[in-house]
Amino acid sequence: MMIACTIAGSDSGGGAGIQADLKTFQELKVFGTSVITALTAQNTLGVHGVYPIEAAFVEAQLAAILADFDVKAIKTGMLFDASIIQAVAVQLKETNIPLVIDPVMIAKGGQSLLLQEAVSAFKQYLLPFSTVCTPNIPEAEVLTGIPIKTQQDIEKAAHILLEEGVKCVVIKGGHLQGNLATDAIYQQNELPFYVETDRFETQHTHGTGCTFSAALTAGLAKGMKLREAIIEGKRFVDAAIKHPLNIGQGFGPTNHFAYQQLQKEQAVHVF
Repeated sequence: MMIACTIAGSDSGGGAGIQADLKTFQELKVFGTSVITALTAQNTLGVHGVYPIEAAFVEAQLAAILADFDVKAIKTGMLFDASIIQAVAVQLKETNIPLVIDPVMIAKGGQSLLLQEAVSAFKQYLLPFSTVCTPNIPEAEVLTGIPIKTQQDIEKAAHILLEEGVKCVVIKGGHLQGNLATDAIYQQNELPFYVETDRFETQHTHGTGCTFSAALTAGLAKGMKLREAIIEGKRFVDAAIKHPLNIGQGFGPTNHFAYQQLQKEQAVHVF
């Protein structure tokens, strides 16, 4: 049994954060452990309150897991503030465990999930030793300080992040216009590649970033090569988006059951 760990906030609505990560791990046959960084009062209509966990207790949760479990891959989601980021980074940089960074900053309803002063801490303490960073377009804009409108902008942003030390950058294209959702993958000392699916118009997209990065983490935990894990992550979230559960009155959650129910038949174009 392979073990993965998610370090993220709790979504009381169950569509994102810790809940989405653990559902994804379970569906992909990986045992999930968790470190909770914040509690949220949240549903599909938005985030109605955030209660961050003290950094010392975040550190204690992570220390307990690493002391007992043979964790094969770790992902981070909502880290909220600089003290939590530093507490996590101090422990993780002493390990050789693959680290997937999902730079969660803004909820679907527009609420901030990362304090502005924490962005520099994020770049200073976590990116330099991470395996993969998976920003969407708005997150990549915040991390790099440049507007992203074109493929050339994506390439420029990716190289800025690679210069921060991250080994691989996956810039997700869901926020760009067009009939296709294209993710651009850049790695140090390798040619880029792209993973593309047909775009599906729906408002039930809450937790897509968490779900993709968790599926990628599960793949790494199972020993997949990075390229394979990225492609499986894309297939998993594509299935979750295209077969919505239609839950809630706002931005509903994706369908974590769909990937296994469809027997992995999602069409993904890799080039």
